[in-house]
Amino acid sequence: MDAAADPVYDPWSPEFVADPYPAYAGLRAAGRAHWHGPTRQWLIPHHEDVSALLRDRRLGRTYTHRFTHEEFGQEAPDAAYEPFHTLNDHGLLDLEGADHGRIRRLVSKAFTPRTVEDLAPTVRRLAADLVGGLVAAGGGDLQAAVAEPLPVAVIAEMLGVPEGDEERARLRPWSAAICGMFELNPSEETARRAVAASVEFSGYLRELIARRRKEPGDDLISSLIAVEELTEQEMISTCVLLLNAGHEATVNTTVNGWWTLLREGVRPDPEKLSTAVEELLRYDTPLQMFERWVLDDIEIGGHTLPRGSEVALLLGSANRDPARFGATADTLDLTRADNPHITFGAGIHYCLGAPLARLELTAVFGELLRQAPGLRLTAEPVRKPGYVIRGFEELLVEL
Repeated sequence: MDAAADPVYDPWSPEFVADPYPAYAGLRAAGRAHWHGPTRQWLIPHHEDVSALLRDRRLGRTYTHRFTHEEFGQEAPDAAYEPFHTLNDHGLLDLEGADHGRIRRLVSKAFTPRTVEDLAPTVRRLAADLVGGLVAAGGGDLQAAVAEPLPVAVIAEMLGVPEGDEERARLRPWSAAICGMFELNPSEETARRAVAASVEFSGYLRELIARRRKEPGDDLISSLIAVEELTEQEMISTCVLLLNAGHEATVNTTVNGWWTLLREGVRPDPEKLSTAVEELLRYDTPLQMFERWVLDDIEIGGHTLPRGSEVALLLGSANRDPARFGATADTLDLTRADNPHITFGAGIHYCLGAPLARLELTAVFGELLRQAPGLRLTAEPVRKPGYVIRGFEELLVEL
């Protein structure tokens, strides 16, 4: 990596995490690919390259469909983390090849546009009720009161988690613990929490699947059982992935987005809310980076990325690239019409839940604009320390 750009990209630095975008600009100016020694990754900062590589089959989320760990020059995962890896490795996010195609095809049958359309009244009702509660209280933590409960409740409804089950309250903590493993070099404590959450969540889903086998309902788990070609572990991993991926983007875009709106002193036009949501997804990307393994040598910008190396596709940088978004790439433009952001990925791993996330975001932003037009910050929020998943500890507001 170029010496001039090296000091500014530091994913463990609070200053970088608070505002990575100047560092991204330095990376884009310095070239198309940069080797970063501390993370042992090739950094890819440009929109055109990130978009193309998300679709390039010479990269993979995993490599085990083609190589053993030894053949690929990697160590096998620590056996102590086996419950997490079993859960993660059977989900769409980390599958490649024939298994990915098979499971995505089967899950898509149960996760159709009609499913999202049927959920719309429930999503709007939940958003209205949650925002109403925040308004009645005169304010509070927007994240805890509105942003987190909405997508978790929606996913619980989809999965058929009964309202009376105490596990509903554990869905968000389980998900947060598991998602901690997607940060760079997670700590031993992070791994321990992820393993415990993987065991507990998997155990609960096994019980729920057994219940639905006896008494099918109008829910996603019953639909997955009816598909039949899915193993129980694949069903469990799919459900966990839907929770993890299905709420992280919504929670963090809601909170990051409102922090941006309040800081900038602007509000979206309620008549053009979907356009504004797309811009908020672009402007402060909730998932800053996707990691991929190089399965076959790739040439980028005069550099050979060798098989066995790892690539960091910098979505946050790509979404601020002037080469694609023009001179206003670093400007919040809630009316931006040409907005091909890649917040939800691309290629075979494009987010299945993107339509649901958009529905939730439009509903919650719409209700906040309608019920709480005078919303304002009461304290400067503190960012979570993680770099990959971009969010705040809380967002304290009043009316």
